Amino acid sequence: MPHTVPCLRRILVLEGPLTIYTATERRDLLLELFPLAEEVEMDLGSVDELDTAGLQLLVLAKQESIRQGRTLILSNHSAAVLEAFDLSGLHRYFDEAGTAAVQRG
Repeated sequence: MPHTVPCLRRILVLEGPLTIYTATERRDLLLELFPLAEEVEMDLGSVDELDTAGLQLLVLAKQESIRQGRTLILSNHSAAVLEAFDLSGLHRYFDEAGTAAVQRG
């Protein structure tokens, strides 16, 4: 029986909107990555819209990474992501949970 060893890091580049219209499709893709890597990096630089469903997806991803003993890294935050984090107060949740610090330009 073959044994699959997860790689160290997988990078998922998200583009376009992360909204109620795309969250289900992106959820399935994202959750498939956690068993495959010790670290999952989500590059958010090309996310041009982020609503509450998108924020819920990011929270779910963080919870799933913790549940599976993996690390979730959010990187390259777009202006839309920074604005949504500012409005929701989620900066600290992701920072305290061990993600990469939000970098402001």
